[in-house]
Amino acid sequence: MTPKASACASGAPLRVALVGYGLAGSVFHAPLITATEGLVLDTVVTSNEERRAEARAAHPDHPDHPGLRFAASPDELWERADELDLVVIASPNKTHVALATAALKAGLPVVVDKPIAGTAAEARELAALAEERGLLLSVFQNRRWDNDFRTLAALIAEGELGEVQRFESRFERWRPQPKGGWRESGDPEEIGGLLYDLGSHVVDQALVLFGPAVQVYAESDVRRPGAAADDDTFIAITHANGVRSHLYVSATTAQLGPRFRVLGSTAGYVKYGLDPQEAALREGKRPGTAGEPWGEEVEEVWGRIGSGESPLTGGGTPVRTLPGDYPAYYAAVAAAVRGAGENPVTALQAAAALEVLEAARRSAREGVSVTLLPHHDAEERRA
Repeated sequence: MTPKASACASGAPLRVALVGYGLAGSVFHAPLITATEGLVLDTVVTSNEERRAEARAAHPDHPDHPGLRFAASPDELWERADELDLVVIASPNKTHVALATAALKAGLPVVVDKPIAGTAAEARELAALAEERGLLLSVFQNRRWDNDFRTLAALIAEGELGEVQRFESRFERWRPQPKGGWRESGDPEEIGGLLYDLGSHVVDQALVLFGPAVQVYAESDVRRPGAAADDDTFIAITHANGVRSHLYVSATTAQLGPRFRVLGSTAGYVKYGLDPQEAALREGKRPGTAGEPWGEEVEEVWGRIGSGESPLTGGGTPVRTLPGDYPAYYAAVAAAVRGAGENPVTALQAAAALEVLEAARRSAREGVSVTLLPHHDAEERRA
């Protein structure tokens, strides 16, 4: 990547513009940007006065920066692109492709919240544009840095489960009443529903752990009265290496299952509960606060590893859960923009996940199992 000369030459913090200050922008991106050494939140794009006031209160002046600025529309950013070093897109899903395209054409590195696009083809087109311009294009797949995922990845790498045969992942909630808004819209242009929302996370995690998918089967339903988009979806993936992933995303789960159940040839790992970082961010807590550990969870909810025993009755051996580390994503982005590190999540990796999501949508609609043809891009195969 070609870093912007102004930031790298001076050693000054990279100036970040954040497009959107809704849930994703205010709860995830803005706090993590502010907490990352070498980044400063320069501009927030929102025309909503309440959100501007919220942003001012949450993000005081940086010692190396004159203060937070605002823009009413993204077009204002492109007009002063030379004053910025990175654009983060946290606006509604349907705007991601157009805004990422405009940012790249303005010469700015880009972070896009997931899903980067509605289709794998669009994600690959964005990847090609970023490569052509020599600019970073990264996708915010923060749950690669969840505490349970980091722990599971370490257990697999250390051979603690033997050869993994089946991976069960659940991202379930109990929300019997729809909340409304574009995320639950039935309009295909909104790219809403749980398949593309929580499904983007569980599919990405499965591909990171076990490699490319060759077969996809899915069941997707709209369960809640008044709901317009899928709120209860199951995805089955057969990976090229033979591992089978069973993934559940739901807003209608009255009794929650384990977050992970992973079965290997010598042992299994079962973990309940969600990573604590999102809850902490929603409560206004921030990474890096002195005296407050980040991403840690109490021993009572550690996962258990063993064979032939039920963790619900105390079977298996507790395994300390590694701390969650969302700040690591933006630290890696800052290094990549400066030319000192790799892109933590590439658009081609996101395209591989989108290919699975598209296949899952077709499978659920037609009642068929979908075979995926190998893609020729080496980086995408590693996703």
